[in-house]
Order: sequence, then C-alpha cells, then structure tokens
Amino acid sequence: MSKDAPKSAVELVMERLKQQDAGTDVETTTLTDEQKEAIAAARREYEAKVAEAEILFSSKLAAAFEPEVRQELEANHRRDLGQSASTRDRKIAAIRKGQ
Repeated sequence: MSKDAPKSAVELVMERLKQQDAGTDVETTTLTDEQKEAIAAARREYEAKVAEAEILFSSKLAAAFEPEVRQELEANHRRDLGQSASTRDRKIAAIRKGQ
C-alpha cells in the first residue's frame, strides 16, 4: 500500500490500539503453530460438548411436563454450559502461557 493511499477503518483502529498498548504494560505475543492448533482443538472440543449438551437437554426437556422439573433442567443446563466454557477458557489460557 502506498503512503498516499487512504487507510481503511480497520487500519486506523489497529493503529490506535497499538498506540494505546504502547502506553500500558500490555505484552503482545505471537502463538506458535502448535499453540494455535491446540487452541483450535480446545474450541472444537467445547463446541462438541455444547452440541451434545443441547441434544441431551432437548430430549430431557421434551419428556418433562412439570414446570419445576423444567426449571431445574434449565438451571442445570446453564450451569453445565458455564462449566464447559470455564474449562475451555482455562485450557486456552494454559496453552497461551505455554503450559
């Protein structure tokens, strides 16, 4: 890109973010190919668990007719999804730290 050409909005935002980061203690690190693949695998595993949980939740919900049971199933489902997301985030953080 020549110096005379106008910059896109994305380029302008990236420049601003780099300037903001320069004023703070933010470190930029590049991930290795192995780390990128491990992070992608962790995300795929999470997506598979969520899909499985959705299927199980739907089948249990279809069999439940009492409102109290349905509410309990929904609460358990939300808790399970939250735990899965937390596990995924911990795995990704560990991968980024190189552990």
